[in-house]
This record gives sequence, C-alpha cells and structure tokens, in this order.
Amino acid sequence: LQGLLHRAKFEELIEPLLKRLRGPVEQALKDAGLSPSQIDEVILVGGATRVPAVQRVVKELLGKEPNRSVNPDEVVAMGAAIQAGVLMGEVRDVVLLDVTPLSLGVETKGGVMTVLIPRNTTIPTRKCEIFTTAEHNQTAVEIHVLQGERPMAADNKSLGRFRLEGIPPMPAGVPQIEVCFDIDANGILHVTAKEKSTGKEASITIQNTTTLSEEEIQRIIEEAKRYAEEDRRRREHAELKNTLDSTRVQAERILQEKQSTPEAKARLEAAIARAKELSEKDASDPELKAATEELLKAVEAYEKAATAGTTGASSRGPDDVIDADYKPAD
Repeated sequence: LQGLLHRAKFEELIEPLLKRLRGPVEQALKDAGLSPSQIDEVILVGGATRVPAVQRVVKELLGKEPNRSVNPDEVVAMGAAIQAGVLMGEVRDVVLLDVTPLSLGVETKGGVMTVLIPRNTTIPTRKCEIFTTAEHNQTAVEIHVLQGERPMAADNKSLGRFRLEGIPPMPAGVPQIEVCFDIDANGILHVTAKEKSTGKEASITIQNTTTLSEEEIQRIIEEAKRYAEEDRRRREHAELKNTLDSTRVQAERILQEKQSTPEAKARLEAAIARAKELSEKDASDPELKAATEELLKAVEAYEKAATAGTTGASSRGPDDVIDADYKPAD
C-alpha cells in the first residue's frame, strides 16, 4: 500500500498522542520539584522523537531546544550499559539514580494502606516502621505488601502476603513488630517483619516492583487524582473507626487492671459495649465520633473515681494495716 501523506495531515492524526506527552512531562517536573527553567538538558529517547511535532511540543513545555547529540534509538541501551558498568564497579565517575515508580506499603487496620516508601524515592533504599497488634493476646499477624497511590488497600496492587507467627500473648498495642522495606539497586524488594521481644522473624522477596509500563504508572496516578476526594472520605471514615476500636481496647485493659466505683464501672462498660456495636457495623462518622468522645469521658471518670478510692484508702492511720496481695510493676 502506497500513498501520499502531507505533514499537516500526519500531525492532525497524531494530535491525540501529542497531547498525551504533556501529562508525563508536567508530572515529572512536579515530582522533582523543579521548574522548566531549572532543566539543563532535554535528551530525546526513541525513534518517534525525530518527529518535528514531538520536538515542538517538548520545546513548548520546557522552553529549550532538545539535545540531539545522542542517537534516540541507542540512548536507552547506552544508559543500560553505563548502569551495568556502575553495578560491576567498572564505571566510577558516573552516578545513575533510579526511583520507585509508585508508593510501597502495607495494609493496616481498617483496610488502610500505610506507605513506607513513597513514589519517586531514590533506590537503593531502606525504610523501617514499628507496628503493633490490634487485639489482646494476638499471636500472629499477616503482612500484606501493596503498591499504588490510593489510601485504601483494596484499590492498590497486591504484591504479596506473609505471616509472622509466635508473638507472645500480650495486651493489644504492647508488642513491637518492626517491618522493614529494603529495595536494592536492581529494584528487588525485600520485606521483613520482626517481633522485637522474641526476635521472631518472617520475610518475603518481590521481584517486580519496577517493571510497570509507563502507561500503567500514569493510569494509576490519574486514578488517584480522579478519586482523591472520595478516597479522602473513605480513609477518614476508616481512621475514625480505628480510633474508636483502639480506644475500646485500651478501655477494656483499664477496666481489668483498676478498680473503681460501681457507677463509673457501669458507665464504662456501657461505652465499651456501644463501641463494639458500632465497630461491627457501618456506622456514620458522627456516631463514631460521639461514641469515641463518650468512651474517653467514661475512661476519665473511671480513673478519677479509682484514684479517689485509692486516696481514701491511703488516709487510714499508721496502725490500720490491711493484708493484701501485690504484683510487681511491669
């Protein structure tokens, strides 16, 4: 098939593709925290960048002529060869920096994604964070590794799961579980989870954290922008629910460890029961806030009454000795 295609018609046909160039360029500048005037050189990559219309768009966006000193068909191979030399120790005067294309994190209580390594972090890199248990006497946790830009775990890409077992039975919030993300120069992610009191450890290695295509990365970023307001509301709701449940767990611990008046005990037990009820159903934000406030007030009243009772007991005379068991402080 042969035919004549004028440049004007060709540029009209590729106009949708030219418009798509703008997004990645503007996003790259934003991520780097740079303005076009701060860019020293623009190197074109790929044979399609020989098209004059592409070069014109690049010049409009960045305000300077592209550097044409490197063959666009060879530039990726040249960069890969230099990086191989750096990794092998044969090239010492060049530093090539790669970055994580998307954020990496773990799923935490309420289906929230907690980010450990934000997108565009230079690799190799290592980041650790301390987590704990959500329930009393919890002896195992599941580590769900995620990649993406959405605040809720279900909306991000699952990279893998593993379990850390053998956690000693302790009250919720007491165990210290250190989760570490380690990305090496090849983009391979090593995730470890270690319970600090026993040294129990589990891990997973994930190979494909940096192999997403540019189209996939842009789609994920655009989705995060599109659903930003909806995601914000969902995360706030999950955090309100988490706050109520965490407060409930601590209130139960106080109820077990301290004695108070019957009235204060009844109020606290009712507040705990209400918190359990709301945590198990899809309660509204105002209900969750009100229940948390009541639970905090009930805890305060319970502890105040317990302190008053202790003060009253300590006002006995020196000869009024009471036999009692005791336990050492933790």
